[in-house]
Amino acid sequence: MKKQGTVVRWDSEKAFGFIRCPQIPADVFFHLRDYSGPSKPREGMQVMFDDIHVGGKGPRALSVEPARNTIVTEAPAPPPPPAGAELLPPRQPAARSRSQWQKRREERPLWIGLGLIAFWLLLWLVGIGTGRFPWVILTAVVLINLVTFYMYWRDKHAAINEVQRTPEDWLHGLAVAGGWPGAWFAQQILRHKTSKQPFRLIYWGTVAVNMLALLAWILWPAFLGAPAA
Repeated sequence: MKKQGTVVRWDSEKAFGFIRCPQIPADVFFHLRDYSGPSKPREGMQVMFDDIHVGGKGPRALSVEPARNTIVTEAPAPPPPPAGAELLPPRQPAARSRSQWQKRREERPLWIGLGLIAFWLLLWLVGIGTGRFPWVILTAVVLINLVTFYMYWRDKHAAINEVQRTPEDWLHGLAVAGGWPGAWFAQQILRHKTSKQPFRLIYWGTVAVNMLALLAWILWPAFLGAPAA
């Protein structure tokens, strides 16, 4: 039985998007080749689709088509303003303030991620400055983050082309080893692994483990040198 949902994200360059359906907890992936209709998909479009679940890949939509019997009506024209209404101030600032609040709310995770990366870099600099790490370790840090970004890109490409995916354990292993900033940038730039909540929870767990381990290694000499009570 077909389900109905709304296209909440559409990437016209990469020809794929996501559908949100009240009957399915996660957003449903679909590709342009699985869509048929008189016009191209767009965000906000109501569609009908069949869903399948591929092990470890999340839900996917097939036979996607615009929802039938969808009537688009225009809002009725507002009544003419009463005499002297032009003296009243417009009520646009309230709507604008709501829009600005919503925009700040959507940008909050972005600033949190950038703040954590800045703190993580500061920890590395402090560790190098105090002699806990050699300068050459920065090369390894850069390399592991580049590898992590590449693995995310490879997994995204495999998802689109329906070929063998990169195991999620590999992605988490790279993150906990210090590649989580590269994973974060890959998630933001490639829009990959951003809607699967179990994966997101484990990812932020790897961030916490990596940063706590880094902080503990830097502060360990101070604990050893502390006088006994």
